[in-house]
Amino acid sequence: MSAPSEIYFPEINKDWHAHATKRFAGPFVGNKFDRVDVDPILLPHAAIINGFTLKEFYERPKLGLASVCWANEIYDLLPVTHWFYSNVWLRELGCKLEFKETLPPVVTGERPVKNPEDADKLRIPDVSEVAKGPTFSGFAEGYDFIKQYFPNWFVPIHFTFCLTAMAAELVGVDKFMLWTIKQPKICHKLMETVMETSTNGAIALANRYGFCMMVIGGVLANSDLLPPAKVKEFGMDYHIKHVKKAFKGGGGPQLWYHLCGNHARDYMIWKDEFFSPFTVMHIGYMGKESFPVPEAVKVYGKMATVMSSVDTKLMYRGTPKEVYDVSKKMILEGKDSPNGFIHGCACEVPAYTPPGNIYAMVKAAREWGKY
Repeated sequence: MSAPSEIYFPEINKDWHAHATKRFAGPFVGNKFDRVDVDPILLPHAAIINGFTLKEFYERPKLGLASVCWANEIYDLLPVTHWFYSNVWLRELGCKLEFKETLPPVVTGERPVKNPEDADKLRIPDVSEVAKGPTFSGFAEGYDFIKQYFPNWFVPIHFTFCLTAMAAELVGVDKFMLWTIKQPKICHKLMETVMETSTNGAIALANRYGFCMMVIGGVLANSDLLPPAKVKEFGMDYHIKHVKKAFKGGGGPQLWYHLCGNHARDYMIWKDEFFSPFTVMHIGYMGKESFPVPEAVKVYGKMATVMSSVDTKLMYRGTPKEVYDVSKKMILEGKDSPNGFIHGCACEVPAYTPPGNIYAMVKAAREWGKY
């Protein structure tokens, strides 16, 4: 059988991949190896440095996943690949996505919920229906390709970025935020709908592949937009339901919590999240500054592998020296965290980040993160 046209890259170096796999597994098995791992959260940047476009990354999951494989070897990053976008599992509920030249896919056109009465008309697709839908089909297309042609890289990953933001997209963010005060019951109806739909997506992936790592974001549920009690009510409480139901249906056991944005007032409440033995906790910012590594280690170091957050603006606008200096500081603060440490960015690395800045993160890990 001939290889498909999406294989634009040579075979990944097997010795490098074996070494990177041992390094990546270290925190989760209590055997730290080599050095601190680095994960800038490569998405379209991986396609762009290889001559493709941002839009191609999102429209062509096989190309996107293969680009991340190759970029990870280039930079000496993780031995796993990924492909995702924020507005997942929404087309199954009536939203339309537009693939843009310079942005990830955005929800466009009329929203399925225009007034409170419309919330009751939403129907949650079951597992079999989700498995026939556009979101699952994109993931399955990519994962089947990786499983066949890059089998050492194969890890099926379910993404939820994030339940609160997804619910807001059904009606429009401004209206949803107002309804958290004026119509909270309707917001809970929307939250329940997206939570169940996303959970069915995780179960469908687990049915197909035997398991699925789960990556869950807390993007809209943050301290800039909601008080801590509301972050819990419209964020963390649904995270817990989502993960428990997905695990019961075969999802997991790996968990990766990505709390995007400012969590200065609410970061403590996430201690009540559901944690498996294979959990990463990643918090973006405290106010306008990168979330302090010592605080992340103090609060979450005994519960999860802690991931640091280099400011994404610095990654895009800063010099390699500035990125290196910040990385050195964070790595020294986090490398001895009880359950391991990963050096990362506050969110996905901007698509047009200078490659030298990503190399600066890795150079700092090689020089200051040795075990």
